[in-house]
Amino acid sequence: MSSYELFIGLRYTRAKRRNHFISFISLISLLGITLGMTALITVMSVMNGFQKEVRTRILGVASHIQVNGVDGRLTDWRQVAEEALRHPEVEAAAPYISAQGMVSYDQIVSGVAVRGILPAMEDNVADLGSMMVDGKLEDLAPGEFGMVIGRELSRALGVFTGDKIVLISPQGQVTPAGILPRLKQFTIIGIFQAGHFEYDSSLVLIHLADAQKLYRMGDAQVSGVRLKLSDLFHAPQVAWELVPMVSADVYISDWSRQHANYFRAIQIEKRMLSLILALIIAVAAFNIVSTLVMAVTDKQSDIAILRTLGASPRSIMKVFIVQGTLIGVIGTTLGVVGGVLLAYNIESVIGAIERLFSVQFLSREVYYISEIPSDLQLPDVVTVAVVSFALTLLATLYPSYRASRVNPAEALRYE
Repeated sequence: MSSYELFIGLRYTRAKRRNHFISFISLISLLGITLGMTALITVMSVMNGFQKEVRTRILGVASHIQVNGVDGRLTDWRQVAEEALRHPEVEAAAPYISAQGMVSYDQIVSGVAVRGILPAMEDNVADLGSMMVDGKLEDLAPGEFGMVIGRELSRALGVFTGDKIVLISPQGQVTPAGILPRLKQFTIIGIFQAGHFEYDSSLVLIHLADAQKLYRMGDAQVSGVRLKLSDLFHAPQVAWELVPMVSADVYISDWSRQHANYFRAIQIEKRMLSLILALIIAVAAFNIVSTLVMAVTDKQSDIAILRTLGASPRSIMKVFIVQGTLIGVIGTTLGVVGGVLLAYNIESVIGAIERLFSVQFLSREVYYISEIPSDLQLPDVVTVAVVSFALTLLATLYPSYRASRVNPAEALRYE
């Protein structure tokens, strides 16, 4: 592109127009691109923040990788843990027993997922210790039949620390009267709040030794081993790499498979919202088409003079491409700056709106989150900027081509 094409294109953009409507449409196009990009970058950052928040809360209770016995029982868990720890990305391992049961208190019965753990090792693979709102996870001791329950479950049963509840095991005892379920009284020694309803309402923790006795498992038998990785996003790859490293007959699964529905739903929602908001940018880009078409009509005599002075159709086309592209560049730049600033300050902005209108968007009692999370990621910003610029560049092609086809004789006939 020669210097005169760039000069004329920039001059057309800066010059005051005889037709003020063209300037108004140009301004609307620029503002549309800016607002669309700002909204899109902010929404994508908030969706990333929610995804990160959900992932943190789920993996605070679950594990990055689980190594389970094929038949639900793992005999030599210590050897399996040692073999798994040889992988450079595996930081910690802890045994567990997973079972089903029912808890009963004062004629209230609720189904629960029972997890037998070793408190000292469990804290290495999960964040349950930091989630305790009453009591301590370390208070779980073998033989004392203590239990830690979720906050929602404690509310449903109406129990507190120190109360005694009955745990009913589905593995019954055979008697002359038939099969009777096994019952055992436990003392609540702690309450945790993970911020995830599924865990807070249905998960109970007991000591590994107590779970082995209740569910008739040998002293060396567990359901599996839970692993923590240095990078949770490498879990699928590490799971595959652990298969030949573990000598026992086991089934290895990672968090991305166990909780795939949650993260798939968030990802689909993020894509749909991004697509809807991208339409705003597309509409603004198409406004550039109408702006340039009217500019071509307004500048037909100028185009004819340039053609008579020796400008080629390609040069005329480049002049109007410069004009439309400049609108896109300015709108994209302002949109990126606005989106980044809003994404970084979304909590302050939402807080100001809540105080101004006396509303609360996220109630802690309902959502466990009082502030809107935001996680701005550079790839998202780059993608939005590239797509926006590509749309504006595409929108300049037809008007520019139309300008290059102006016939000088026809344009100057009535001048």
